[in-house]
Amino acid sequence: MQVKLNVVVGAVALLMSGTAMSQDLVVKIGHVGPTSGAIAHLGKDNELGARMAISELNAKGVMIGGKKAKFELLAEDDAGDPKQGTAAAQKLVDSKVNGVIGHLNSGTTIPASKVYSDAGIPQISPSATNPKFTRNGYKTTFRVVADDVHLGGTLGKYSVKELKGQSIAVIDDRTAYGQGVADEFEKGVKGAGGKIVGREFTNDKATDFTAILTSLKAKKPDVVFFGGMDAVAGPMLRQMKQLGIEAKFVGGDGICTGELPKLAAGTMGDNQVYCAEAGGVEGESKVSSDAFKAKFKEQYKVDVQIYAPYVYDAVKVMVAAMEKAGSADPAKYLPVLAKTEGYKGVTGTITFDNKGDIKNGALTMYTYKGGARSQIAVVR
Repeated sequence: MQVKLNVVVGAVALLMSGTAMSQDLVVKIGHVGPTSGAIAHLGKDNELGARMAISELNAKGVMIGGKKAKFELLAEDDAGDPKQGTAAAQKLVDSKVNGVIGHLNSGTTIPASKVYSDAGIPQISPSATNPKFTRNGYKTTFRVVADDVHLGGTLGKYSVKELKGQSIAVIDDRTAYGQGVADEFEKGVKGAGGKIVGREFTNDKATDFTAILTSLKAKKPDVVFFGGMDAVAGPMLRQMKQLGIEAKFVGGDGICTGELPKLAAGTMGDNQVYCAEAGGVEGESKVSSDAFKAKFKEQYKVDVQIYAPYVYDAVKVMVAAMEKAGSADPAKYLPVLAKTEGYKGVTGTITFDNKGDIKNGALTMYTYKGGARSQIAVVR
């Protein structure tokens, strides 16, 4: 009897040790975006993209280094504020995350990138477009969208060549994103032979633009460019209408959202507003992009704002590097992530260059008709 008992106990111990050996590998992925404040709708959109990817990865049963990976999302709110952004970054580092997706704004992404770099933690931004992000020499920084040089420059040329802008005014919100994209827009205008008749500044929390718009109205612009986010662009469009400024309104990805018509409170005319999203899908990729958007709406009961698909791809690219490296240890999978080439995502093919920027990044040009975004073309 004692012998049988010993055999049973031994078998249970062996079984338990085997179970321990095959325990799930917990992989923590951090996500940071502004889930409070004026652009919370964009931050929540990004976070849902991350949640969707994490949910799918856990359902799939990903194996990393012979162990089944269990993915956990650690989501932080930076409210679009640089100080809160670095605090959120440090919190994720202290939580020993294996990688970070974010931040949304260039103004939070750039200072946070030093925190991640110092800790050796890979960071992929799905939406920060300021060129400085990948030009600080950090080996840990990557992005899956085109930068402001491409974005602003293309919009500048478009305003001159396609919108036939003769006198172009520029306004920016003085953030790293807003000022950066406005600077590149101005270069694009001048490079295309266009004329800048005025440059004005506001901030990312302003609601009254009467003074700067009145100043610009005297210069009779036919195109007004705004470097900033939709929460500021909406009220600005309302006040342009009140002041009788009938210029075309152009902006980057920050204004290129489904919320803009609501924020402008019905003051946008058809084909008055033009914007570009720092990304774009065409051909075969459009099928997977459309399928993603349909599944996203079914799952979360809301439409994609802008960058949820890019967040989704960023998570999947990071995990693909872990799988290939056979490790979720940042030091081990980081070199593999840096060599990412030809990854087929819902936003298109992802290949990183030696700075961590996406190669051959696309832009999607949009206008608005009937209070909804309408795609014009994908530009590379």
